[in-house]
This record gives sequence, structure tokens and C-alpha cells, in this order.
Amino acid sequence: MLENEANPTFSKSTGLPRKRFYRARAHSNPLSDSHFPIPISPQNVDYSVHYPQFFPSSERSDSSKKIQFADIGCGFGGLLISLSTLFPETLMIGMELRDKVTEYVKERILALRVSNPGQYQNVSVVRTNSMKYIPNYFEKGQLSKMFFLFPDPHFKEKNHRRRVISPHLLDEYAYVLEVGGILYTITDVEELGDWMKGCLENHPMFEALTNEELEADPVVKLLSSATEEGQKVARNGGQTFQAVFRRIAPSL
Repeated sequence: MLENEANPTFSKSTGLPRKRFYRARAHSNPLSDSHFPIPISPQNVDYSVHYPQFFPSSERSDSSKKIQFADIGCGFGGLLISLSTLFPETLMIGMELRDKVTEYVKERILALRVSNPGQYQNVSVVRTNSMKYIPNYFEKGQLSKMFFLFPDPHFKEKNHRRRVISPHLLDEYAYVLEVGGILYTITDVEELGDWMKGCLENHPMFEALTNEELEADPVVKLLSSATEEGQKVARNGGQTFQAVFRRIAPSL
């Protein structure tokens, strides 16, 4: 805490990093080249860096313990933090392209681990381009949940290829999701909401959850409340558009 008191980037009262020191552009171009380390394959992901309590050394002693939740474009990490205590034994990771935002989430998680011993050990973040490198991080059928919360709408038609939900990217998401795994989307842009829902409805390996299933899923309630973007929409009285789909087995 003494270190935090001398460091203006951290709040003296909470011990958490201050967002204003980590602000970045709202979105980045996912088609541009960025320079950061990428694992050659999922087997090369060093879990000890992300989850030291579960993996005390770089050698993965518990090969059965793998990341199950992925928050794509995790922003400032609000959803991850909420999910961490809701599913304390589930490893989850945020994937974010913006370097300052990624650094904020790292510092936030480390600070929460210090102030809450034994908690938040199951959550981490990595700077990467998820539109390019999903297969480098996850094996076939590894994930049980994927989240796409308030993604960049890319309004211009010529930029629709930059959208994180698209027919060809859904092929990759279907590959890394287990059968029965859930893909969650939400946006405050109606046109984008229709686009994402349409892409999922037209994909042969996804089906929509029923209203009863949505009501019973505790995660659905967090989609609009856990993130900075969702809270901003709520403050402004805006509307959100969700699409929650299940990965299904291919028909024979």
C-alpha cells in the first residue's frame, strides 16, 4: 500500500489503478499489424504467467486445467472481474488489442489479488489480436463460454470485414467452443445487433438459447451491467441488443 500511496496511477482508497492513466482510443484497427509475442500453439501458452496459484512453474503440471472462458475485446475487464468470483475454479482470460487498456487490466487483477488473498487467481489478460490468433491460444473444443461485449460496430459497409462477428470468424469460434458451449454478444447499436444475430442464425453450428435458458443463466444479467460500456448505456437510458447462442454438433 505504501507503494501505491507514492504512485499517482493508483487510488489511495482502493489500491486499484486509475483508468484515466490508461486511456486509449475506443477501438483499434484489427487488420493492422501489431508487434507482440504470439504462442506458436495452445500447448505453448505459459499458464504460470497468467495463473501462478494454479501453475506455480512454467511446466504445466496439471494439463487437465485449461482456460474455459474467453472475453474477446475485454476492455477494462469489468466482466472478467465479475465472472472471477462467480466461477472461482474456472480459468478465464481477456483478449485485448489496445496496449494501455491491457496494461490497466493486468494491474487491476494484480491489485485485486493483493487486497483479496486467494481471490482473482483464475483470471488474466493478454494483449493480442483475437481476429487473427484465436487458434494459437485455444485447442479444439476447449472453451465453454466466449464473450463479445459492445464490439466496434464498423458502420461503413467497406469495414464490415473488420467486425469481430462474421460468418468466417464464427467457423473459428465454433472450432474452439465445446459442443454446448455458449457465445454471448451484446451491443447498443441495433444494426450491429441484427448483423451478429443474423450471422449466428445462419451458421449451421449455432442455435439460439430459449427464453427460459436465458432467464436461468446468471451470466446473461452481467452482459449489460458489468462493463464500462454497458454502464454508460444504462446511465444514458439507451437500449441494448443481445444474441446468445449455443454451439451445436454438426448434423450428419
